[in-house]
Amino acid sequence: MFGYYYGFDLSYLVLVVPAILLGLWAQARVQSTYARYSRVRAVRGITADQVARRILDANGLRDVSIQRIAGSLTDHYDPRERVVRLSETVYGSPSIAAIGVAAHEVGHAVQHATGYAPLKLRTAIVSVTNIGSTLSMPLILIGILLNSSRLALVGVALFGLVAVFQLVTLPVEFNASSRALATLDGMDILGREELGGARQVLTAAALTYVAALIQSLAQLLRLLLLVGGNRRRGD
Repeated sequence: MFGYYYGFDLSYLVLVVPAILLGLWAQARVQSTYARYSRVRAVRGITADQVARRILDANGLRDVSIQRIAGSLTDHYDPRERVVRLSETVYGSPSIAAIGVAAHEVGHAVQHATGYAPLKLRTAIVSVTNIGSTLSMPLILIGILLNSSRLALVGVALFGLVAVFQLVTLPVEFNASSRALATLDGMDILGREELGGARQVLTAAALTYVAALIQSLAQLLRLLLLVGGNRRRGD
């Protein structure tokens, strides 16, 4: 369909490069949005870790601990250890951005406690996705070198697991952000204008997951075209 033009892989230029640029734009946006609202202190002066603790307790999750970790925007919830980990730029910060991020991570803890189906599915396929991500490209390359379309297609199918994982991730992240904003509003932690800032931060973060899915789908389509073209040449 695309082939090569003056030595360039047109499928890569047309499909993958735009997706990569979209990902870079999404990362730049989340960094700039977070930086903007990290300089805006919430009126009530409560810090992000205090917000996380308050929301956890309100949901009966007193056994979930909060830890401070190194880095910036490395925040996450660990369901195995039942701990919300907040980065050093978020933990202890009273900024709107930090509070929004902390509430988002607590949203994942609430998802875990309530058995949120997409989160359970994502957790279940993590291991097989990691295997697929590791083995897919070697199998595709070996299949092409050996002129084995079947082996190459197995590699493409394994890479498809990455796209499935990214797809399942979207509702998990969107739901955690919705929970966060609703809780920050319902518990009167942030005012109306402050909620707008937190929403912008979480929306920018969500775009990075959308970009990751688009990148996976673009690469998957490129691999299908590559293997399909090699198969036709073999025939």
